[in-house]
Amino acid sequence: MSIRGGKILSTAVTIIGIIISLVLVIVGLKMGVFTSPETLQMFLRGAGMWAPLIFIGIQVVQVVFPIIPGGLTCVAGVLLFGPVWGFVYNYVGICVGSGINFSLAKQYGRPFVERSVSEKVWGKYIKWLDSPKFDLYFALAIFFPVAPDDFLCLLAGLTPMKFRRFATIILLGKPLSLLVYSWGLAAVLGHVSRFLAG
Repeated sequence: MSIRGGKILSTAVTIIGIIISLVLVIVGLKMGVFTSPETLQMFLRGAGMWAPLIFIGIQVVQVVFPIIPGGLTCVAGVLLFGPVWGFVYNYVGICVGSGINFSLAKQYGRPFVERSVSEKVWGKYIKWLDSPKFDLYFALAIFFPVAPDDFLCLLAGLTPMKFRRFATIILLGKPLSLLVYSWGLAAVLGHVSRFLAG
């Protein structure tokens, strides 16, 4: 595939991803599925065989449109689908959403990214753009769950980083932080539920 063909495909995938995400946001807000893990689980249980696909779509949405708490969807995935498949669906959705963020930043540039976050977050991480070690900082931030990953994916899109390198960092760096985050929260919620029930 030519460079021009690759750019056209990337743009088309980004646009389709945004449209699907917007539809899911509108439907989700109307149905109230973004208010709690319990509501989300009830909604997905009614989706039958489509539940995994819908859940992955919801995960994409929460990365691209940060109106949904990421912790809510991660925990709901583990509680609803179990630790293995819950992790897989979380992982796929978050990786796809991260790729869309990176592509959006490449497509629309710094003004778009700057409008997507608070001044505080922008001011804290913008200096990374001037660092020759951006790729290293980005990889470490993705590997350890201590930074705003969704914003950093946008920030990465403002650098000369190629999509292949970005995808490699996301695919290899996300599993550990996602395991710690989603399984850890699920375990805490389980303990709290048992304590309240007892």
